[in-house]
Amino acid sequence: MPPSVRHTSAIPVEPVGAADSTTRQVLTGPGEGAGFHMRRFSIGAGGGMPPHSNIIEHQQYVLGGRAQVGIGDEVHQVGAGDVVHIPGGTPHWYRTEGSEPFEFLCVVPDDEDRIELVADREE
Repeated sequence: MPPSVRHTSAIPVEPVGAADSTTRQVLTGPGEGAGFHMRRFSIGAGGGMPPHSNIIEHQQYVLGGRAQVGIGDEVHQVGAGDVVHIPGGTPHWYRTEGSEPFEFLCVVPDDEDRIELVADREE
């Protein structure tokens, strides 16, 4: 893959289906990296993502805002500068806190993923 530089304004922003007030940008995707993908998520004030799991692990870096993040049976308060690791197959969810959007970068392996909503868990 040759080097490239793009500004995020040139990358489409798409809604996240099952989430509330949540968008994502695929900053690097299939065929664009060295074995991983990078995505940017933004969850508006009062928004969140329901409990779900992914086959692949997630490495996340919080850019701004604050949120509760449920990972397995634990709930964490996270904000700008925090780094979050979510092992593959682990149920997790997000709920914003305060009046600012919660924004984070999410880096995942360049492997097939499957997302499943976890209906029997409470946030």
